[in-house]
Amino acid sequence: MKTHKKTTMIYWISTGIIFLFEGFMPAFTSHTDIAIEGIRHLGYPDYFRVMLTVFKVVGALALILPFVKGRFKEWAYAGFGFTIISAFVSHGVIDGFGGQTLFPLVVFAVLITSYIYYHKLLVLQDLSNQPSYVISSIH
Repeated sequence: MKTHKKTTMIYWISTGIIFLFEGFMPAFTSHTDIAIEGIRHLGYPDYFRVMLTVFKVVGALALILPFVKGRFKEWAYAGFGFTIISAFVSHGVIDGFGGQTLFPLVVFAVLITSYIYYHKLLVLQDLSNQPSYVISSIH
């Protein structure tokens, strides 16, 4: 039971961080001058900023809402992976090596943690739905 609690905590903390960085913040800051100039600085058109914000908010909601399951969550994780890696590459090409370039890799590490612990929770949930004689034979 201790493993389930630890796994649940790690999952929700890492997923919460992703929700804040990839969903909440873009929803409330994408219209600011800094965000508009940041996208423009990387060479992307303004419509890309709007589209990216919508996809990030929808993806963040898919990760945080418990009734969203299976492939929808998998697509959200994949989408965030693509956007985070793209941010790393874009900043690296335009700005060179530095904090702005490395920060997406930190977010990517948190995303990977969330993904790993999402699957660990699924396994624990599957085990808890098994009859007790199956669970005892596994341990």
